Amino acid sequence: MRDWFPEADVIFAPPSLLPLEFDLYWKRRILRDPRTKVLAWQYKAPPKLKAFCARHGIPFHYVEDGFIRSVALGALRVPPLSLAFDAQDMYFNANGPTDLEDILRTYDFACDHALMRRARAAREHLLASRLSKYNSGHSLDIASVYGDKTRKRVLVIGQVERDASIAYGCARKMTNNDLVRLAAMENPDAQLIYKPHPEVLKGTAKAKSNPELVRDIAMVLTQDISLADALETIDHVYTITSLSGFEALLRGIKVTTVGCPFYSGWGLTDDRQPNPRRSRKLSIDEVFAAAYILYAKYLDPVTKAPIEIEEALNILARLRAEQMVA
Repeated sequence: MRDWFPEADVIFAPPSLLPLEFDLYWKRRILRDPRTKVLAWQYKAPPKLKAFCARHGIPFHYVEDGFIRSVALGALRVPPLSLAFDAQDMYFNANGPTDLEDILRTYDFACDHALMRRARAAREHLLASRLSKYNSGHSLDIASVYGDKTRKRVLVIGQVERDASIAYGCARKMTNNDLVRLAAMENPDAQLIYKPHPEVLKGTAKAKSNPELVRDIAMVLTQDISLADALETIDHVYTITSLSGFEALLRGIKVTTVGCPFYSGWGLTDDRQPNPRRSRKLSIDEVFAAAYILYAKYLDPVTKAPIEIEEALNILARLRAEQMVA
């Protein structure tokens, strides 16, 4: 945060702040300087914080990793190249509007030709460089894992099941194993492949549902394969709310969303959780422009200067190349 706000005196509140401590100390501290701005990482702040800031006219934003993050997992404390700041709510919360959803609902993409040219070029660069959000997986010849393709191929994307994006983005109780079973039921003749989340594979997050219990109906990947490789030769992706579903859409793959991620409800996905606020039809480049260009912010990890997505993609590609050499 100090890198992102070098001109500010960045003060960190304890992660488990008690309500009484907030009332007795932090309220006065926040009000002490009229230039104060308040940031909350996801929902880790006191429940009253947002309402308190609104009453006193103090700028408030939720903060979360952006969509192009790093060459390793956030759980390993690798600094992010991008962050999302939202004054209304976390972008993955489907229960109410967010700044990202408002952009998607109202922005006049048709009149912003420069933006759409940038979006197309950045999307093509992202795909050509085979970059993703984390870029932690190994690159390989996917045929050596999947085998010869003789029928429809369905990929199920696993998530960290305790993740807030599921809690706030999916109205029904759904585990990764439930998702695998749904995909198997709806695609009985397909080759079914299940990709557990990289944090689960690396042991930095616990799985609520044991992948071994669905090995009888799906090929369960046991190594952290890069998402770009995992999506090769795939015809259909199933996800709860994962960003990987959007990355599949970028590659022209059909996507079923059981929850309601930011990219569902705009006519691009097979939605199992309707969202009445989302009635507009958007193209893949328009959703990409909204999320990756207009919404997310980027920072050079070396110079600590704000940058745009084009430079962020170049930096991320260079960092990944350096990591592979090392």
